Amino acid sequence: MSSRKNKSPNYLDFVPKHNEKHTWNTDEQGIVTVYVENKGVFNRIAQKCFNRPKVSQIHLEKMGSFIWPLIDGKRSVMDIGEFVKEHFGEEAEPLYPRLVQYVKMLENNDLIRVEKANN
Repeated sequence: MSSRKNKSPNYLDFVPKHNEKHTWNTDEQGIVTVYVENKGVFNRIAQKCFNRPKVSQIHLEKMGSFIWPLIDGKRSVMDIGEFVKEHFGEEAEPLYPRLVQYVKMLENNDLIRVEKANN
């Protein structure tokens, strides 16, 4: 029997980057809007039958709009957390569990890609 544990990677070491399929911009108040083009057969049917938009607009909230530009394919989740802590202080707590959950949600919705950092 092996005493070796399967160690899962630390998500804080991962490096997120924007999905290049989507465009985004920031308004005067600093709020980020991500534009997601709705492609494919089912989306086309929904657009014709149910009046669905060809491009969905996802408006991020204050903290998400602060985080989004920091996602640059170079900074790790841990690095981004340091900026969030400096900017929002106690308002961001519990910082890392919330940040990891947020990054995973962005990844699950195909807005970003997350890769293991090259050490």
